[in-house]
Amino acid sequence: MLSSIRVAFPRAFSIRGFSTTSPRSSDVSKLTLVGTLIRDPETRQTKNEKEYVMYTVATQNYPPPPLDANGERRPTTSTFHRLLSFNEHANRFLQTLRKGTKVYVEANYELREPEQGADPTTPQGQRQIFLRHENMRVLSTPKRPEVVEEAQTENS
Repeated sequence: MLSSIRVAFPRAFSIRGFSTTSPRSSDVSKLTLVGTLIRDPETRQTKNEKEYVMYTVATQNYPPPPLDANGERRPTTSTFHRLLSFNEHANRFLQTLRKGTKVYVEANYELREPEQGADPTTPQGQRQIFLRHENMRVLSTPKRPEVVEEAQTENS
């Protein structure tokens, strides 16, 4: 039976490439983060007065650093990622989030080279990583301080 199916579909149809589009049009640079918001998201405006939301996610570097010569392990370090969202619908959602929220974030990643002739001590004179918010899932929310205080007074 399988041989009759093979005869019905020539070999050219059974071999598929990964993509039929040209490599240039399908290039993607994405970054996936699982971390914690270090402050409440902030609403800002561009020079053209377009509103956007900026937020920062802290991630722990993993795996932990190797043991040093004394057999001790240095503590892991955090990396801070600043993300920008220009999506109006996402911005409304982001404004409801609070510091301490654990999130899963997908972002577009762009590396911007320094501007020619710019002072190297300024941001324009340095290489910058630009992260544009694409998608977010809330993994857990921080406990409200009032709830924690109430629980402590009830247990006393």
